[in-house]
Amino acid sequence: MRLISWNVNGIRAVQKKGFIDWVTKTNPDILGLQETKAHPDQLDETLLQIPGYQVYFDSAEKKGYSGTAVYTKIQPESVSYGLGNPKFDTEGRTVRLDFKDFTFFNIYFPNGGRGDDRVQHKLEFYDEFLRISEDLRKQGRAVIACGDYNTAHKEIDLARPKENVKTSGFMPIERAWLDKYVSLGYIDTFREFDQSPGKYSWWDQRFNSRERNTGWRIDYFFITPDLKSRLKNGFIWSDVMGSDHCPVGIDID
Repeated sequence: MRLISWNVNGIRAVQKKGFIDWVTKTNPDILGLQETKAHPDQLDETLLQIPGYQVYFDSAEKKGYSGTAVYTKIQPESVSYGLGNPKFDTEGRTVRLDFKDFTFFNIYFPNGGRGDDRVQHKLEFYDEFLRISEDLRKQGRAVIACGDYNTAHKEIDLARPKENVKTSGFMPIERAWLDKYVSLGYIDTFREFDQSPGKYSWWDQRFNSRERNTGWRIDYFFITPDLKSRLKNGFIWSDVMGSDHCPVGIDID
């Protein structure tokens, strides 16, 4: 089973760059998108009815902002949107699908770049998600959580760590949450297979950052330990264009 996550920075924009053909060619079983920037009623039928897929959108109240979507070939047992808290659920950031043997979260975590208040909101969002995920684990559920976490965890995960230690996305308080997350057993799937530097999933659109590979790894698949034996691969497709992010993914049995 192949699962892919991609912050597309506008689903209508990426559609013009061959998105549907890319989906057909790569043929993921589950595809989570972030930053769709659209409501379903703004999209044409070719995006809403890709052959073989069901699609579920969580759109922001504000038009042209944020938003998430999941395309799946596998029939979920249930689908829900948001974290169940109005404080976090107006920006279309979460689609949850419950399958028979795992719960899948596709999340566009908030960016803390607009000031201290937004960093605090981001941390509270993190905590609310983790509370829900831990409750599921207590119920015996396996969890897969993918998306744009908007934080690079370790120095290896961005090109210029020392210059960015005070920048949201690499602040100690944000990284500490990822430390806590991992300490609870959640597995950073990509690092199970690749410990090398220079592997990034987002590049600033300025300064020729992508051409120079001056990037950040902020897009992840995390899984609970009960899925580790099923994990066969974790990857970053940095050669896929169309967004300032690239797709990341996993293969599981």
